Amino acid sequence: MTVDKPGLRIDTSKPHPARVYDWLLGGKDNYPVDQQVAERLPAQARGNAARNRAFMHRASAWLAGNGVDQFLDIGTGIPTEPNLHQVVQDITPSARIVYADNDPIVLRHAEALLISRPEGATDYIHADVRQPEAIVEHARGLLDFDRPVALSLIALLHFLPDDEDPYGITRTLVDALPSGSFLVLSHGTADQHPELKDETEATYKKGAIPLRMRTRSEVEPFFEGLELVDPGLVFATQWYREGPAPAQERSGFYVGVGRVR
Repeated sequence: MTVDKPGLRIDTSKPHPARVYDWLLGGKDNYPVDQQVAERLPAQARGNAARNRAFMHRASAWLAGNGVDQFLDIGTGIPTEPNLHQVVQDITPSARIVYADNDPIVLRHAEALLISRPEGATDYIHADVRQPEAIVEHARGLLDFDRPVALSLIALLHFLPDDEDPYGITRTLVDALPSGSFLVLSHGTADQHPELKDETEATYKKGAIPLRMRTRSEVEPFFEGLELVDPGLVFATQWYREGPAPAQERSGFYVGVGRVR
């Protein structure tokens, strides 16, 4: 495993989405400033975070079980077991995974916690999704872009406002993938929690974190030109392919898996 080490300092005076999410999942790698944001969020936020992560586990396991052995996970967040590589390498030990995130605390944990099985490999890059070309260039050092790659954008794009062109960034990443690759995406929404939209957005705004929850019609364009895998673009608790169905609870995330033609 290689890790870029830019010598960045963790700014504990400002909240970061990855650390807020870590708190919501019951993690310990966050600071009072992150906790303050998380504790002001609606009570449903913790359950929504857990259901979103469960979707990531199901989708990653399904892809690994169907022959995908290369993954590019952008917006990795604080490592919380099982991590994506643990899920897929439990099925395909030789799988290769590249992680990317822009929070220095993730960089701090990468070498200790994002450890591959001996048969496979993991890599980590400290980078922002707003630098898609740089992420792809780095990923090529470990992943073979002549074979299918699963691109994972989990709970990330709702932190990109419209003026930062989240659709264009996603298209740049997807366009770098060969035929047979997949986009695995989850995106925050208030469609099932309309009464919580203003409170949630105001809480993140107070923490100087931009949040742009989107409706179903606004999430659909992220999959433009891709073949959506059944059951399509659905709420997090509705996406599953094998095994028992998840409990059908209200969700704060739209999720989907799209195949590159």
